[in-house]
Amino acid sequence: MNIFNKTSNPAFTNYFFGTKNTSGKTMSVSGIFIKSMLSIAIIVIISIGMWKLHSNGQSIKWYSIGGMLAAIVISIVISVRQHWAHVLVPLYAIAKGFFLGAATVYAHAQFPNLPYQAIGITVVTFIVMLLLYQTRIIVVTKKLRSVIITAVTSIFIIYLISWILGFFGIKVFIWGISWPAIIFNILAAVFASLSLLLDFDYIERHKNRSPKYKEWLATWGLLVTLVWLYLEVLRLMRKLAIKF
Repeated sequence: MNIFNKTSNPAFTNYFFGTKNTSGKTMSVSGIFIKSMLSIAIIVIISIGMWKLHSNGQSIKWYSIGGMLAAIVISIVISVRQHWAHVLVPLYAIAKGFFLGAATVYAHAQFPNLPYQAIGITVVTFIVMLLLYQTRIIVVTKKLRSVIITAVTSIFIIYLISWILGFFGIKVFIWGISWPAIIFNILAAVFASLSLLLDFDYIERHKNRSPKYKEWLATWGLLVTLVWLYLEVLRLMRKLAIKF
């Protein structure tokens, strides 16, 4: 299997989309759009609920931790039980709603209106990347794929190592507000944006070919990228707000 036929998003690998369609219905862009909007609506509703809980003085720490862990577990299950995606992806959206809701509330408490700006930047970035892809201003080539895949893999390895070191009380530079930390955050946000191009490209190459149920897998893949992009933007804006 050629590595250049993969994307940086695990939901868009040949593992999920390599099978041939044996049913009459196939994956469509409109189907993915509807399912994506539904999933985003779930995340928004859960996030609003988290906001209200925090406003009432209730602790949301465990909701955040639980949501993060649940999202990881659900993602693993999706990878081995693809036909359950129509149930698991909405559950993933709920879990991410708890996690993102808490992250948003904490950011807003420290810097009011910061989350709204991060959401706006995320939406604008999505639209811009979609236009760049559709107009072929940026063409997804094998070389571009390899660069994005290498960079994204490196970023996640750094995050994983820093997370593990955190258990031993070792603080890695990426979590601070130094210039190296800010530059790393900017690079992470840039490559999260570029990952959308690979997602769009993979969906286009597999639309009307893959089985209908894999629209949920495509939806999951987009959610993974969008959530990552939003978190990177929010984290970057918070660091800049603290530093300046």
